[in-house]
Amino acid sequence: AVTATSAMTVQRVSGGRMVLGIGRGDSALAYLGRAPARLGAFEQYLVNLQRYLRGEEVPFADTGIDDAVAPPVDSLGLADAPTASAIHWPRNLPKVPVEVAATGPKVIALSARHADRVMFALGADPERIAWGIGLARSAAQEAGRDPATLAFGAYVNVACHDDTSAAREMARAGTSLFARFSAMHGAVSGPAEGGQREVFLGVRERYDMNKHAQKGGAQITVLSDDFMDRYAIVGGAEHCAARLASLVDLGITRFSVTGPNFLAKGGLEQEAADAFTSDVLPRLRA
Repeated sequence: AVTATSAMTVQRVSGGRMVLGIGRGDSALAYLGRAPARLGAFEQYLVNLQRYLRGEEVPFADTGIDDAVAPPVDSLGLADAPTASAIHWPRNLPKVPVEVAATGPKVIALSARHADRVMFALGADPERIAWGIGLARSAAQEAGRDPATLAFGAYVNVACHDDTSAAREMARAGTSLFARFSAMHGAVSGPAEGGQREVFLGVRERYDMNKHAQKGGAQITVLSDDFMDRYAIVGGAEHCAARLASLVDLGITRFSVTGPNFLAKGGLEQEAADAFTSDVLPRLRA
């Protein structure tokens, strides 16, 4: 309920431009001493979130509030009380779309059942993205949902620079973050050819959460140049634009781009950020 009302507040002040992205959690939970949320709990949360955003009722039994935390409202002896949980939105306010970050087949499937968009954390390898899209469409159809109502997006690591070696180095820290998701629980999700499987497992085994998405983490040392070239998008503007366009052709309609450091004040990182915004984006718009 808190997430839904927060999202709808931003929806109102932004003129209907809010998009709510959600996932099972990773570093945020790790710093609370927890692993990602269990699948059943996450799916129920997603179902309830969508109900709230649509203005539908959520049964009290589905809210997940234990009696040890707060007793039932009946204990207050009120003259009358709600029989279910619901939020009443302004009629002219469009529903906030929900996109779910997904890597493994189970999360992809539950996203296909309940999300407005599946955001794949599978890298920029067309074979892996095609695998995810196929899996999502099949899961939607099995759940009785028209696959055509499901949108797809992708988290991609991009470092745009004519010096490909420099681009690889700039993208390694961010790439290690997303690559870990494909082997987080010990098995590699999605197609993994050649030495890719060993890299995924190596990132998992060496991952230092204290160096999450930062330079200097042991996880970065296992990212081979071949892996970087396939999983991430590194190189000149024409190459980067072509790689992104190939994913659009597969059905990706939204990208969440992680660059080397778009807040850098100077140096190679700033050059890469400038090249992406001035040379890559116009090619995609064209």
